Order: sequence, then structure tokens, then C-alpha cells
Amino acid sequence: MTTFVELLVNGVSVGAVYALIALGFVVIFKATEVVNFTHASLLLAGGYLIARLHPVVGFWAAVSAGVAGAAVVGALVEFLVIRRGRVGSHGVLAIVTIGVDILLTTELTRQIGTDVLAMGDPWRDQVVRLGPVTIAETRLVALGVAAALIVAFLLAFKFTGWGVAMRATAEDAETAALMGVRLGRVSLSAWAVAGGLAAVAALFLCVFPTPGLDRSTAAAAMKAFPAAILGGLDSTTGALAGGLIVGVTETMMSGYQGQLAFLGRGIGDAAPYLVMIAILLFRPAGLFGTKEPARV
Repeated sequence: MTTFVELLVNGVSVGAVYALIALGFVVIFKATEVVNFTHASLLLAGGYLIARLHPVVGFWAAVSAGVAGAAVVGALVEFLVIRRGRVGSHGVLAIVTIGVDILLTTELTRQIGTDVLAMGDPWRDQVVRLGPVTIAETRLVALGVAAALIVAFLLAFKFTGWGVAMRATAEDAETAALMGVRLGRVSLSAWAVAGGLAAVAALFLCVFPTPGLDRSTAAAAMKAFPAAILGGLDSTTGALAGGLIVGVTETMMSGYQGQLAFLGRGIGDAAPYLVMIAILLFRPAGLFGTKEPARV
């Protein structure tokens, strides 16, 4: 029972971090209808800035710079690439984001090399003991920070002018533009928000119990892609639900891998995609996604 509780708490905290990344996928899709595959490089860029800057300016200043830097990179991708991609198909733009991601990730992994970069976090390897249950302090902090950011985003999305503009754009971009909504500004802000959330996620993916930031960290962003898809790519609530489902499933499958040996090694890494496929078989639009109307 102790193992189960530890795995559950770890799974929820990891899932909350995945939800931050999935929220980035969703907010960009709602603003531009483009599936963004540049997220891995945004995550790596934010984490790289934090890791390099913390010995110079301190941890909290480095985190601020990393979040701001990833937001700027996201905004630049939108301004220099997406906005100038004069194509009618959003699928083509999605492919363009794959190319951008390859370019950025290649350069960042070249800068990192074979090093494992510490994030300089103040929690280090401290743990919290609740009776027989031992939980890394970083997991609890990750859960709290992710929950606060998600709640803040949802409140802003519902009650602020930016949120109204975002929802209007997602509902009908042409009508929103006629009503005075600046679509370019909405799209730019969506990419910047996604970049900032990715940087925060990078921080908590690279602290204890993981050794730090390395060239494989970018792959974590793609684990959040199933979370966005199974939750519904146009649903902010779905991003939260999908992240928690993926995080708990991955952690449980990895934790009980000994008992699940018949499924093969590395089942924890494959679990998010298996869950995504299983859900999409029954709900093609995702758990909270909007079903496309069909004329019959």
C-alpha cells in the first residue's frame, strides 16, 4: 500500500507538469488551429537558460529569465515562421513546426553536448515523510506550482480581455476579427504563454529524482502530446485531465514493471501512447474535445 501511495502522488505531480505542457499545445491550437510540434525545443530552451544562468544570477532570477526566454522564442517562431507561412492548410504549418523543432533542438543539444546540467533548485534531494510514505519535496513543489499556474490560466482564460479574445478566436476567427479582435496579437500571446509554461515544466522535469537537464529532456514534451490529444486538443480542461491520466499511468506502469514483465521492458514509456489509442478508439475527439458536426 505504501508503494501505491508513493507512486500515486508522484504520478499526480508528474501529470500536473505534463498538463502544463499539454496546455501549451491546446492554447496554440485554439488560437491558430495549428498543432505545434515545436514544443520540445521550447521546453529545452527554457530549461537550458535556467541551467546556464543559475550559477551567475541565482536560481529565482534564472527561472524568471528561462520562462521569459522560452516565451520570447515561442513568440519569435510565431512571428517569423507561422505568421509568414502563407499556406491555406494548417496541416502544412504543423509540418513546418516539425522542421523548426528539429533546427532548434539540434542546436540546443549541440550546446549541451554530453553534459548533464544541474538546475540549481533549492530543494535538492530533500524528501517529506508522511508516516511510511516518502515523497521527494520537488514532487510536492511541482504539484503546487503546476496547480497554481493552471488555475491562474483558467481564470485568466475565463475572466480577462485576453481570455475573451482567445475564446472568440477559437469559436470563429473571422467573426472575431470583424468585431475588433487582433488575431495576430492573440496568436503571438498564445505562443509566448506556451513557451513560458514549457520552461516551468522543464524545470520540474529536470530536478530530483532526475539527474538534471540533458539532450534527451526534449523527449518529455512528446509524452505530453498524448495528454493533449486524449483530453481533447481544443479543451483546456482536457489538457489537465489528460496530463494527470498520462502521469499516473506512466508512473504506475514503471513502478510495477516487475509485475508487468510479460508486457515487455519499458512499458512505462509506451503507456501514454497506449492509453491515448485506447481512448481515441471510443472517443475520437478526446475526452473533452469538441465533436465535429457532420451533415448526413
